[in-house]
Amino acid sequence: MSAPASADDAAAPRTPRRARTATESLLSVVLVMEAVVVIFGALVIYGLRVVDPLAAFGGGAVLIVLLLVAVRLVRYPWGQWFGHALQLVLLATVFLEVLAGVAAAIFVGFWIWAVIKGRQLDAANGVGRAS
Repeated sequence: MSAPASADDAAAPRTPRRARTATESLLSVVLVMEAVVVIFGALVIYGLRVVDPLAAFGGGAVLIVLLLVAVRLVRYPWGQWFGHALQLVLLATVFLEVLAGVAAAIFVGFWIWAVIKGRQLDAANGVGRAS
């Protein structure tokens, strides 16, 4: 048996959640995965003593925050461009450590796939910018 609904529940109807496009969902997943990889990348950069600890962890923290902010912004077209710019920043890590650049290139490939496949799915579903 369910509990009777209180007066507060009846008074405040819930607004439905905004439907997310496939592009937005795929790009969000890639950005979160990149943020996790940046955590380990900062540890590697610190462990190899490529830069000072403050630069390794401070730069990593700033990049993680920017990636997580981008997760919320990819719903807007300019937010996707912000994500594109972050991909270029990730690729620039090749100047610190070559293998960090290789890992970044792999994730940029994921990003490109997510943009292309997400737009294809959105066009097939008739939603988002593709409609």
